[in-house]
Amino acid sequence: MTVDIEEIREPGVLAMSIAADSVALAENGSTLLVRQFTGTLPTVTVTDTRIAEEVPDGAAWAVLGSATDFAGDAGQAPISAGHLGWSPNLIDGGESGLVSEGEEVVTVLDEPTQPGNNVGLVDQELLVSTFDSEAVAGDSYSVNANLFLRAPADVAAGSYNSTLTLSLFE
Repeated sequence: MTVDIEEIREPGVLAMSIAADSVALAENGSTLLVRQFTGTLPTVTVTDTRIAEEVPDGAAWAVLGSATDFAGDAGQAPISAGHLGWSPNLIDGGESGLVSEGEEVVTVLDEPTQPGNNVGLVDQELLVSTFDSEAVAGDSYSVNANLFLRAPADVAAGSYNSTLTLSLFE
């Protein structure tokens, strides 16, 4: 008798990682009417170690983001998350062309650059996605975003903090 015993293969996973846990925005491009603070979202990587057979038929994945209001550390009035926008930038979308960055989301102080996109990051806004998880399985993809906080010129001085929550859905 003979037997060939193959190594046990653990199922793959779909996961997200973020290169850093914080970003500091710095004043850049302010005008007499609007104070602007900019920074770059740390690189977000979606890694899919599954093989195509492990992906449910018709599955798609997306990374969505939303922010909390900016709370002042000395009792200043908060700055709403509607004042925070982003412009996603696909760093590595793989060879398939099936992974793409989300659209720019501008702030409540801006004119829309696309219909209805001047809402800020108050709700789940698209950072990166694919419409065919099976076709992009077995690879990793990375994206970041230019962040911009635009507040009225009379915003109270002080330190403010907000939490940007990123979620990976399939």
